[in-house]
Amino acid sequence: MNTSAHTLSRARYAGLDGLRAVAVGLVLAYHLFPGWWLHGGFIGVDVFFVISGFLITSLLLRERASAGRIRLVEFWRRRARRLLPALALVLLVCSSVAWLIGGDVLVRLGAQLVGAATFSYNWISIAGGAGYFSAANPELFRNVWSLAIEEQFYVLWPLVLPLALLIPWAWARAAAAVLLAAASAGWMAVVVATGGDLTRAYFGLDTHAFGILLGIALAFALERLLASPPTWSRRRGWRVTGAAVGIAAVAGLLVVAAVPASDSTSTFPGALAAASVLSAIAITAAVWPGSAFGPRLDTQPLRWLGDRSYGLYLWHWPILVLLLAATSGGATGAGVPFWIGAFALVLTLAAAELSYRWVESPIRRLGFRGSFAALGRHLTASPAARWRAIGSVAAAVIVTFGASAAVAAAPEVSSGQAAVEAGIDALHREKARTPSPAPSSTAIPEAAADDAEPARPQPGTMPSPSPTLVTGAEITAIGDSVMLASAPGLLERFPGIEVDATVSRSMWAAPGIVQQLADAGRLRSYVVVALGTNGPIDASSLEEVARIAGPSRTLVLVNAYAPRDWIPGVNTELAAFVASHPGTVLADWSGAIAPRTDLLAGDHIHPGSAGGRVFADAVAAAVDRAEHLRALKQHEIERRAYLRLHHSAGRVYE
Repeated sequence: MNTSAHTLSRARYAGLDGLRAVAVGLVLAYHLFPGWWLHGGFIGVDVFFVISGFLITSLLLRERASAGRIRLVEFWRRRARRLLPALALVLLVCSSVAWLIGGDVLVRLGAQLVGAATFSYNWISIAGGAGYFSAANPELFRNVWSLAIEEQFYVLWPLVLPLALLIPWAWARAAAAVLLAAASAGWMAVVVATGGDLTRAYFGLDTHAFGILLGIALAFALERLLASPPTWSRRRGWRVTGAAVGIAAVAGLLVVAAVPASDSTSTFPGALAAASVLSAIAITAAVWPGSAFGPRLDTQPLRWLGDRSYGLYLWHWPILVLLLAATSGGATGAGVPFWIGAFALVLTLAAAELSYRWVESPIRRLGFRGSFAALGRHLTASPAARWRAIGSVAAAVIVTFGASAAVAAAPEVSSGQAAVEAGIDALHREKARTPSPAPSSTAIPEAAADDAEPARPQPGTMPSPSPTLVTGAEITAIGDSVMLASAPGLLERFPGIEVDATVSRSMWAAPGIVQQLADAGRLRSYVVVALGTNGPIDASSLEEVARIAGPSRTLVLVNAYAPRDWIPGVNTELAAFVASHPGTVLADWSGAIAPRTDLLAGDHIHPGSAGGRVFADAVAAAVDRAEHLRALKQHEIERRAYLRLHHSAGRVYE
């Protein structure tokens, strides 16, 4: 490498390492400690995007100014040295560990490795329907989606930049980049507002390029100022103002990161665009000529984190997923215990430091060929150096074999998805085997109604409680994916039961579903509702369901079991509702499965075939209890009738 190129690659802007540290800190806090106040910490990715857009464009502009042209091959070689060594190490090591753990952590591993290696992970995920914000069975290398977007930018932008430079004025180039950024953000808003897939909006280069484009605009706007700073830019007033503005911008990033995310345009692109603008302001304040803010942002701890931010970002997510897979079933989001987050943080810091010191820095310094040459020299050097070289080669062979074995062992779908699909298949078979009943005004047997006329007892005979066997023909079951996975068990326990269940359904949907079934004459005498898995519930939805079901039907509410922070509140709400509403009973699925979690899929949510039978037994126990209570109530009515009749007969006798 010639001197000018080497100098260019080594150029640093004050404050950018500190800002990288802030960005990676937000992302790590969001993923490792989701219960903390940084509920929107994923905006750290957008901070990285703005930094990348600014830094890469600035370096390319400086190279063009100093050398008269942009050396594309040299640029891409520098990017490869910077990105590929750490990425390859993370992919091979974590895939090998995943192979040792096995199970759901291996799902789609082959496609993930292809996406990571070709920097197309975002588009492969979109095509495969993977969800970034899904907490169930997270993909091992999901975090490399942002690396894919940046690499696509690294490939395309140097080719487009000469065209942008045809615009004669720097301010016009900056304005064009800002307009493109606005268009990208607007396109994300359209995709989200029109009900499009949130992951499509978040992962797409077209919908999520606004941060990078803002960084490009900033590089164009500051090019002349940074190349030849005018005297006025170094005056004390500008420095003081810049420091105040920079501090406010970083504080603003923390505020935006503290705002809980929503699935609306207020977050996508609202919060992301706000973070991008604040990042551009912070960069301006940091790199301003004579700035005091930039050097102070690059304090040693933040500088250390900033230098290793790439490795920290790469390592933290797969380490977290592997720890969860090995200990708590693989759920992320609200299901990350604090000790796992803390342990993952320690491992991430250690792995990033080792990777930075022994892999990334040597290859950046020597290049790929130079590193292989150095390895060859060590093999013929002193015994200590030779053993280190042999150990390195052996470790590379082992993790390569482990990654290959992991791909070969990867299942097609997760165990949770397999359980749900088995339930769907069972329902389809049942529907094909059983003709649909004709709609009727009511599906409640006359004898089951509360106001039915009891059989008149004969004098001298005292009635006794007589619970009847409840059949599947008397039960309508409404639920989510847990009920879907339990469908085979329900059909086995209650032949003829009608199951209306689908994935991702919550209690908010229950009133509408119950009303539709009632209007169609398909709401039977026992209404089983299991909709507590996918989010908190409120009493109003339950009240509406009970009102629609009416006093002549028995409402059975099934509580929930899942590694989610809202589950205790859901179960408390259900128990309180049942306690205050006679005629409503609780099916204790949570209590039944808690000591038998080995019957659940790898996500610790969906039951397998044996777990589905436990679910059905919990429903059956609740139905039996309700029927027993009904029999006791009927017995009390008949007892009173018997006493009245006996008393009348006694008076006639006298």
